[in-house]
Amino acid sequence: MTLEDSSGEQPSSEAKRSVPVAWEALEDAFENNAPEVHSYLHLGTGEVIRVVDGVADPGTHARIATDPTYLRVDPVSSREQYRWMERFIAIVDEEPLRSKLLQSIDGKGAFRRFKDVLMAFPVDRERWFQFRSERLRTCMEGWLEAQNVVPVTRPEWEVPSVEDVKPLVEIVEKEKVARRPARVNNADSQRRHLHELADALPTRELESAVAFLEFLRERRPLTRSGSHDLPDTRDSDGVDDDAQH
Repeated sequence: MTLEDSSGEQPSSEAKRSVPVAWEALEDAFENNAPEVHSYLHLGTGEVIRVVDGVADPGTHARIATDPTYLRVDPVSSREQYRWMERFIAIVDEEPLRSKLLQSIDGKGAFRRFKDVLMAFPVDRERWFQFRSERLRTCMEGWLEAQNVVPVTRPEWEVPSVEDVKPLVEIVEKEKVARRPARVNNADSQRRHLHELADALPTRELESAVAFLEFLRERRPLTRSGSHDLPDTRDSDGVDDDAQH
């Protein structure tokens, strides 16, 4: 006999949430069981954030821990990961390697020694990564199911085309011009005005104008940038006036 609510419908369980899970980040969180590291899955984006004691602001950590949009990740225990190493060693065919791995997991520092031994055996090292990933995946799927989370495909990032980027580039260039010093902008304006005046001069006046400009060029020393249009802002001691203020 089943229980029914007052409307005559069967009571429903907690609604499942579809989340675009970032599997690689979640796998790292499941593997890292250091006590000072806390990982959370964001139920909206599927991203995993990591909070480290002594590094993150305690207030920020407290806020995230109580935020319902974040789900605390329960990493796999060291004991269980140690069992994975034992099971992997049992399926290693080469006796010399199997003996070295058995010795490596005896005592404190087993995980580091185990990895160090496999460094000299690249094929078996890749087999171990695959072996561990399969078990981590099983743990993650079971955990997500227990949390009523349904993993969905993450949206693929599309490489923007030139036409997509062009408006952004134009905005950036305009902002660069707007941020340039006023005297530089003024110099550019004066140069343009000078060109306009030169175009409007009668032919008979061009020789005089050129001679006058050449006189100004020879009369003024070059600035550090090699330009004639900007005055040297350093005082007699060689100190930049702008720097003094």
